[in-house]
Amino acid sequence: MDAKELRDKTPDQLRDELNSLKKEAFNLRFQQATGQLENTARMRTVRREAARVKTILNEKAADAASEA
Repeated sequence: MDAKELRDKTPDQLRDELNSLKKEAFNLRFQQATGQLENTARMRTVRREAARVKTILNEKAADAASEA
């Protein structure tokens, strides 16, 4: 998912997306520890997507604070 799509979402939707990404990252780490992880590149993409969501959330919070 790219940043343009994320900016169109509400903060609640972004938090839900971040939650699901964190759960997926946990599951991937668990699979790696048990030797069941097949696509190791997925860990990197999930981490980066979570960082992207956090960035957009912080931008939206900063915009809301500057408007108030």
